Amino acid sequence: MTLMLHDTATRTTAPFAPVREGAVSLYVCGPTTQGAPHLGHLRTFAAFDVLVRWLERSGYEVTHVRNVTDIDDKILVRSAEAGAQWWAWSLRFEREFQDVLDRLGNRRPTYEPRATGHVPEMIELMELLVERGHAYADGAGSVYFDVASHPGYGSLTRQSPEDLQDAGEEMEPGKRDARDFALWKAAKPTEPATASWSTPFGRGRPGWHLECSAMARKYLGETFDIHAGGLDLRFPHHENEQAQSHAAGYGFARRWMHSGVLTVDGLKMGKSLDNFVTAARALGHHPTPAVRLALISGHYRATVEYNDTAMREAEVVWERFTATARRAAERLDGHPLASAAADLAAVELPADFRAAMDDDLAVPEALAVIHREQSALNSQLAAGAAPAELADGLGRLRAMLDVLGLDPLGPHWGQDAAASDAAHAALDALVGAQLAARAAARAAKDWARADALRDALGAAGIRIEDGPEGARWSLAASPADHEDH
Repeated sequence: MTLMLHDTATRTTAPFAPVREGAVSLYVCGPTTQGAPHLGHLRTFAAFDVLVRWLERSGYEVTHVRNVTDIDDKILVRSAEAGAQWWAWSLRFEREFQDVLDRLGNRRPTYEPRATGHVPEMIELMELLVERGHAYADGAGSVYFDVASHPGYGSLTRQSPEDLQDAGEEMEPGKRDARDFALWKAAKPTEPATASWSTPFGRGRPGWHLECSAMARKYLGETFDIHAGGLDLRFPHHENEQAQSHAAGYGFARRWMHSGVLTVDGLKMGKSLDNFVTAARALGHHPTPAVRLALISGHYRATVEYNDTAMREAEVVWERFTATARRAAERLDGHPLASAAADLAAVELPADFRAAMDDDLAVPEALAVIHREQSALNSQLAAGAAPAELADGLGRLRAMLDVLGLDPLGPHWGQDAAASDAAHAALDALVGAQLAARAAARAAKDWARADALRDALGAAGIRIEDGPEGARWSLAASPADHEDH
């Protein structure tokens, strides 16, 4: 099946054909380092990490660029309020973003350029836009894009320029039209001198939109395959990026992909609603792989809901994936597919899993295939299947989960698993004692006692499976899961 991807600009899902055969050029709007990362950031970056993984698994060489906006109004304001240098403030949160994404299992991008490191490229783009009649300097150090000069403005979000009379930034001295947006912002006497750079138009600093166009061109060329980001960036950021790049004569992005919003208990996350969830808080309250699973379980274009129920379900699903993979690995001790260094790229993926992922990254359908394969592997384990059969099942399970960044036996989650092993071992000892008592009751044909022990474990959220090797336990997601299957 051909890889089909949705294009936000055309609102259609169409076959993907890269600019250069066998290679993919991808630009993802990265963080503005004004503060700590939150769940919305993790949702976006995890979604497009899955895209990168699937492109690579499909045989493409991916050049993945994710920028860092390390200077803007909010960074300057917040660093000043904290009594910190703006660049130190920005670096602090850039590192925090990277640490959190590393924990989440995201692959690092090919290039991660900072805005402040690309001022020459921005100046070159501004000069070209002025020369072509699409931008103007106000004489005081600022440069604006002339929206009226570009007939295609609004095409990404399907808005006409006439409907945007009140859109864009507030009218400022030097602007010709309220819709015009800043390419370059004049230095202010109230801001640090280190937060401005010399240009032919005067000293100042980059506008938010200009930096992405300049960096995308430098690292991916004038025309590239995919531009991605959160849905909230479509307007004005991505609309402005596209307009200034097209006005400069660049083909820019051939396809736009946007991840859906994240809600908390049914409401869009926001500090004013007191439902703002930082990455540190989420990862502090829940196992990291369960957070990742919860964030990617829905379709990347859909709204993702974060709440206690969703996280409980994700924790249970992750526990089951891990338990099944570990059981199989124990039975296959020494087999290549049971090791952390297993060559999962050589494992043939199930056809229905490939079809789901090729259908615009349909992760919910792909997870359904994973659950079926997990159930089949459990049945093989219970039936005492031959090692070759178990190895095939384990390989498929791990390879599919690896596409989602969730291989439970892989090297990344080893440290996370080790951190939870102590708690798991303690619970295992407690549950094991109850299972031993239940086994003794069953041997004595004291069925009432055996059933009472099983019911007590079930009420505590422990699922019991009886097999040839005895009873094994796992966490249950719901009361229905306490029953035998």
